[in-house]
Amino acid sequence: MEFTKLSAPSLKQLFIQQLQGMILTGRLPIGAQLPPERELAQQMQVSRAVVNGGITELAQQGFLEVRPRQGTFVADYRRKGNLHTLIAIMEYAGGVLGDEEIRSILEVRQALEHLAVRRVILYASDEAISHLGEIVQTLGQARSYEEAADTAFRFQHELALASGNSILPLFYYSFRAPVINLWIRFCQLYGIPALHNNTKTLFAHIQTRNLVGAAQWIDAYLENAISGQQQIYKDPPKPSSK
Repeated sequence: MEFTKLSAPSLKQLFIQQLQGMILTGRLPIGAQLPPERELAQQMQVSRAVVNGGITELAQQGFLEVRPRQGTFVADYRRKGNLHTLIAIMEYAGGVLGDEEIRSILEVRQALEHLAVRRVILYASDEAISHLGEIVQTLGQARSYEEAADTAFRFQHELALASGNSILPLFYYSFRAPVINLWIRFCQLYGIPALHNNTKTLFAHIQTRNLVGAAQWIDAYLENAISGQQQIYKDPPKPSSK
């Protein structure tokens, strides 16, 4: 058995993670001005190159705004953010998010899933749909919550690829960390068979190219999660995986 080399985050990565956390938790509010780079470097005991590189990357992510001759300010990332911002938020704290973020992700997923499923039913080849069925079978054989969640995500990502929309898979993948976290939580609460049944039922509608049935099923199981009727917002107990 081979083991891969372990590597610690660079100082720039640590700088970026700390400022992202302060911004996303509100400790650094929108509009706040950061200290000059020299002062930041002294306070955080890193070089100015680390601070400069971190600020540049955070600006690209939409978290900071560098104003010539004025300084660096916390940007309103909800107004000025981009795909880099979305990915950073999705990866924040390993995908462990608050209730409002979870609800927002589920609502966006509902809209994306309608688009993906509609396009697959209308345009995907029988071969592409058959491949989705193979993933559903694999999900039914999953032996751990992590394996089930990863397989369920693979089904969703392949669904986006089969849709023929070149941008849709990128959106799906940017949600990978928090979505897998939510599916693990779902399996802990309701079991792997429940996740398999949700996916299997959706696939049955796709396989018969039933647009109405697929749309109704997407709304049924996601609305239960969004409304909280099927509870996934609070952390469940952590029993051992099956």
